[in-house]
Amino acid sequence: MEWLEPDSISLEQDSISILPSYLDEITNYDWWDHDETFDPPPATTPATPSPTCIQTPALSPSSPQPDPEFSKKRKLNTNSPDTPRKPSSGKKTSSKSGAGNPAKDARWAEQLLNPCAMAIETGNVSRAQHLIYVLQELASASGDINHRLAYHGLRTLTHYLYSNSVTSMVRLPPCEPPIHSYITTEAKLFRSTVIKFHEISPWFTLPNSLANSTIIKSLSRENSSSRVLHIVDLGVSHGVQWPTLLEALTHLPKGAPPLVRLTIANSVLPPVPFSVPPPGYNFPSHLLRYAKSINLNLHINQVDNLTIQDLTLTPGEKLVVCAQFRISKYKDILCSIRDLNPDLFILSELDGSENCASSGGFPGRFGVNLEMLWRFLDSTGAAFKGRECAERKMMEGEAAQILDESGIEGRERWRELMVGLGFREEGFGDESIDTTKALLRKYDGNWEMKAERAVAAVRLRWKGQPVSFCSLWKPIRG
Repeated sequence: MEWLEPDSISLEQDSISILPSYLDEITNYDWWDHDETFDPPPATTPATPSPTCIQTPALSPSSPQPDPEFSKKRKLNTNSPDTPRKPSSGKKTSSKSGAGNPAKDARWAEQLLNPCAMAIETGNVSRAQHLIYVLQELASASGDINHRLAYHGLRTLTHYLYSNSVTSMVRLPPCEPPIHSYITTEAKLFRSTVIKFHEISPWFTLPNSLANSTIIKSLSRENSSSRVLHIVDLGVSHGVQWPTLLEALTHLPKGAPPLVRLTIANSVLPPVPFSVPPPGYNFPSHLLRYAKSINLNLHINQVDNLTIQDLTLTPGEKLVVCAQFRISKYKDILCSIRDLNPDLFILSELDGSENCASSGGFPGRFGVNLEMLWRFLDSTGAAFKGRECAERKMMEGEAAQILDESGIEGRERWRELMVGLGFREEGFGDESIDTTKALLRKYDGNWEMKAERAVAAVRLRWKGQPVSFCSLWKPIRG
């Protein structure tokens, strides 16, 4: 299946001297057979749960109860600060003006969800209950971005109330099906959706492309045909990142490595958003078949621990660790990565507020995560051109798990951690950056990439607001 449309990328030939066919070749991938069958899920795999009613716990037994005719006759108080108002203009906000910050009245979902989180945290029962009622009427898994954000945010607040052992409950209509996510999706749809999303959104594609071009650039400086390349995959691409790299390796001026080792370390860490595929999804066999078709010697292994013994490192091999959107909650793994003494460590993570979200307790973390989810929903809606489809629901449902995270930190905090562990930051180089910028041009014009010389990391932004960063590190060797 082709995962980038032909003629969708154009580059001047002299801009990619070390990667003569790096981007041209990605339009010709048949690494995944169209008629390929999937491994059946284990017999013990539980069936997808049946639709259940969402129940929102009240904050106390004395909380006001809803009128049975509440949803039919209630009129929102247009003078209330909690009531959403229509945007003052129907025109699309331009990312070129105001750095992409839309008017406050266009972001009503956050104006309801954030005060609701604060009211819950502070025990303001009447205000929290009122906001829950309002959100309930407005939340929807379809519609514009505000309705979607309200839907996912309300589910998170409901879960937060349950997890804090609030026993008094209010049954709230309507009945809703279980949220869409990777794990609840059929394997074939999951595969096609992940490939399609890489085609229409740079959310994951840009960090993947930058990592691949950096590996190729590093190999082009040495005798690539005499050194084993060992890549540790600690990411969320589910195999989609690697066909591009494998193809590029066969075009190295000095020849492909004699052996490419790909170690999949996804099970090393507990699950995070976008990390767990559905039962029956198996990409290593497809990659091996594809590598054979292009005469590349590829070995794939899966490990549960990041130790020298588990990885079976061999002297002289070039070790590259790609950690992408996987270690924000489990930073202790950085010590294990440092012990491996890799030649290259490529780190990509969401780029949150420079003020640590944990300082604001639950409301602070929730607000930072809510802002990031807005950017995902907004950019994904643009990527799908507003169309409703199963693929979009799956990606948005998986992304909504961001709201359950402990907080999204900024790039500077990550830099402090890495330096403290004995890494030094490296620049990606003009060639890799130019290649990635060329790839970004095929996506929506609201995307932009920041690669300032004073800052080694490359930042991806949507409508002027930070989404993620990609950084390159090398261990300081005594």
